[in-house]
Amino acid sequence: MQKTNVLRILDTKNIEYSIFEYDVDEESLDAVTVAEKIGADPDQVFKTLIARGDGNSIFVFVIPGQYELDLKKAAKASRNKKIEMIKMKEILPLTGYIRGGCSPIGMKKQYPTFIDESANVFPEIIFSAGKRGIQVKLSPITLATVSNAEFVDLI
Repeated sequence: MQKTNVLRILDTKNIEYSIFEYDVDEESLDAVTVAEKIGADPDQVFKTLIARGDGNSIFVFVIPGQYELDLKKAAKASRNKKIEMIKMKEILPLTGYIRGGCSPIGMKKQYPTFIDESANVFPEIIFSAGKRGIQVKLSPITLATVSNAEFVDLI
């Protein structure tokens, strides 16, 4: 397996992690399908969402894969009047990642990042390792430290 930026960053910081590889189906990139493919609890598999706030500022939200981001809660957490999801075509230029492979670690730029507080229920959560077909498992606290994130209610 070729190392992704996410895995290289974790290696540089001497952080232990587990990886899961799975076959990618372009039609089913959702976290629930990924959870099935890797045999994980769907509540433990998180997705990374990118949104735009007031003044065109960009924010990263990490939530359990089977839930939707509550835009009002996201706006409150990020201290914005309004938050809206970015357009699909903006993901790569803003983050350096493609849909289905977006990770809160190792984006082109460090954006303010928020992780849903439900992550703290688990000793470890699973999220994209920065490439479709590879997921990484880390403690939520470690993810928050590496991505400079805070825990908030987002769903």
